[in-house]
Amino acid sequence: MRFDPALAAQTAFKESKDELGSDWDRAVELEEMFSSNAGTTAREAYEGLLALAQQHPNASSFQAFCIYITWQQVTEETIARHFETGLKLCEAYLASREARTERDVEQIEELYGSFKAGLGLEEEDEIQDEYKRDTPKGGD
Repeated sequence: MRFDPALAAQTAFKESKDELGSDWDRAVELEEMFSSNAGTTAREAYEGLLALAQQHPNASSFQAFCIYITWQQVTEETIARHFETGLKLCEAYLASREARTERDVEQIEELYGSFKAGLGLEEEDEIQDEYKRDTPKGGD
């Protein structure tokens, strides 16, 4: 990776203050629990942050923050569910037309590829591309 997802998460979180309005204090509380704990406590805080993100679908910086911390979850607990969550979050973020920073878009595109690779979907794309190239077209 050409960037540090933990540092990117910190930056995106700070940038999300105005996006969250009255939920900012709750986000700070959950983020502190997430970053200063491990195990069940950190997982519950992570789930709380994702739930907060669902309440603020247009908060692009907070959405980016959740993608970055999902990568942190992948590194802590390498299970398919985290890769799938990351993939869905990336797809929603990249499809959004909300104000986003160029930096976040580039980094999230990179993470998107990593989440796909973690699920083995990158290999599937290559097979599908080869199939499309080899399939006769009309008039062949």
